[in-house]
Amino acid sequence: MEKKPQFTGPRRPGGSRPRPGQRPRPGQGKQNPHAINEQIRAREVRLVGDNVEQGIYPIDKALRIARDLELDLIEISPNAEPPVCRVLDYQKFLYQQKKRLKEQKAKAAKVVVKEIRFGPQTDDHDYNFKLKHAIGFLKEGSKVKAYVFFRGRSILFKEQGEVLLLRFANDLEEYGKVEMMPVLEGKRMTIMLTPVKAAPKKEAKAEGEAHEAKVGEEAPEK
Repeated sequence: MEKKPQFTGPRRPGGSRPRPGQRPRPGQGKQNPHAINEQIRAREVRLVGDNVEQGIYPIDKALRIARDLELDLIEISPNAEPPVCRVLDYQKFLYQQKKRLKEQKAKAAKVVVKEIRFGPQTDDHDYNFKLKHAIGFLKEGSKVKAYVFFRGRSILFKEQGEVLLLRFANDLEEYGKVEMMPVLEGKRMTIMLTPVKAAPKKEAKAEGEAHEAKVGEEAPEK
């Protein structure tokens, strides 16, 4: 009876077995975003990085270098000729990539700045109306750029404008902190406020209870 020939074709990506004496890595067997170790099909690769002698190596030698260092051979530029690989711990490599991507997204995030304009002699009704809007802006996470515009000879009241902006910052102390103190630029005096992160409810409750206890201790006996 003839024996059926065994299939010796290439293994499916993500199905590489652990090296002898090595435990399977978390998530091994799943589709990886990069070809690693025995998944790399090129006959030769270019090694780069600080922990290896850079150059072009046959794939068997590149795998042996990674194995001797107890690390992984990671194909980072599969379309290059020959493909470019690095010798690193693959899980650490993925973590570094995710961290870098997160930092790039944070830098790319748009900062919304809302502007509020005052005159040097703004009355209380207009002031309170704009204060209410500023609270709403800070609560939604936007920065607030408040400025006093001096028209013509009103520049003589610049001290009055500074007092108004400092009063504005003081009234918003619960919702925003001063990022930039009043600065006079041309006909504008500007102050910048950035949102204050809300304290966790548990901490706020604990502070409230501590305050009540303190008030109780200080209350005079009847």
